Amino acid sequence: MKILLAVVLLTLICIVHRSAGSQGADLLMSNGCCPQYSPVRVPKGRIRNVVMTPSNCTHRAIVVTTVCDKKVCIKLNSDWARTVLDEFQKSTANNKPPSAPFNLFKCKEKKN
Repeated sequence: MKILLAVVLLTLICIVHRSAGSQGADLLMSNGCCPQYSPVRVPKGRIRNVVMTPSNCTHRAIVVTTVCDKKVCIKLNSDWARTVLDEFQKSTANNKPPSAPFNLFKCKEKKN
C-alpha cells in the first residue's frame, strides 16, 4: 500500500511540475535554442517580438515572444513563421517599435 501511494504521489508531482513550468509552448533554453517546436500560431496582435535562434543551435527556429513574455518556438520552415518574421522585421525597420498589426493587446494575467 505504501508503494502504491508513493507511486501515485510521484506521478502527481511530475504532472504538476511539467504543467506549472510551461504550457507546452514556452520552451526556450537558456542558450536561446529551442529543444522542440510548437504548433501554436500566435495572433499577430499578441506578438511583441520575433527573432531567429542563434546560428549555433541544433534546431533552428523562429522564436515568437508574446505580450505576456511567453516564448514560442516555431519550425524555421513553417510558412506562417517566415511570413510573421518578415512582416515583423519590416514593421520594426529603423529601430521603431513594432507597429500594427503587432503588439496591439495587453497581457491579461490569470486570476486565481
